Amino acid sequence: MGVYDGAFVGSWAVGAGVVTRWQLRHDFERVAHDVYVARGVRLDAVGRAMAAVHWTKGSGVLVGLSAAAMLGSKWIDDELPAEIAVPTYRRPPDWISCRQARIAEHEQCFVEDFPVTTPKRTAFDLARHLPLQRAVPALDALCRTTGLTPRDVLGFAAEHPGERGCAQVRQVMPLVDTGAESPPESLTRLLIVRSGLPAPTTQIVVRHSDGGFFARLDMGWPEWRVGIEYDGAQHWTDPTQRTKDIDRSAILADYGWQIIRVGANLLYRRPHILLDRVHHALAARGVLLNT
Repeated sequence: MGVYDGAFVGSWAVGAGVVTRWQLRHDFERVAHDVYVARGVRLDAVGRAMAAVHWTKGSGVLVGLSAAAMLGSKWIDDELPAEIAVPTYRRPPDWISCRQARIAEHEQCFVEDFPVTTPKRTAFDLARHLPLQRAVPALDALCRTTGLTPRDVLGFAAEHPGERGCAQVRQVMPLVDTGAESPPESLTRLLIVRSGLPAPTTQIVVRHSDGGFFARLDMGWPEWRVGIEYDGAQHWTDPTQRTKDIDRSAILADYGWQIIRVGANLLYRRPHILLDRVHHALAARGVLLNT
């Protein structure tokens, strides 16, 4: 990474002859003590994480959502503070969340020469520190991108029985599913499972009568041919996409599938309506449900 691509340590760049002191004052913006970015550059979650390491002069280890971002997780809010652990506490700028902790060497790895907690340690920390509604989407994404399984993380927790929050890890990890492809899909599944309805299968492949691939559903119950599709804004506002969705739904209906379509309004403002629709759809297919 070049000095102009992201954050860098000003004194190191000047010492290496990459920039002059005049350039540092006029062409760059200081975001923390001795840490600079080019003027007008807006750091994303990964950029903030890297800048936080520069602020510690390499002595910190990225943890939590910053570690997840470095490990390749998607959907992490760029405006959230970078999270870093340091052996000796120092007061951070307001865009860094700093905790005093020593991360064992075997629980660290390096991404582009930046120290981060290993996938297992990162998942363990997310599960015990985040509230459920934030933890499950974050863990779905992390496990999906790293290949971790809930069993891996539960095993890690069993090896750390004295650490705070282990009980929460045991509650959260069974709710994780790597099939989710976005936070709303994770939250839709979480809503259904916590309501007491049968847990849906994710990423269901629907095939034509000749065995050829036709569609992949976000989640549902293939044994009863009830599916759930989360539609982002483009599904409602793009006429071409909307036409494709209508045609696809018609063919799925011909194959015996009942599809429940979910949008942001239904998920976040009228979740009870969504649950009613799922309940009625499953009941109509003969599924015995608790009432």
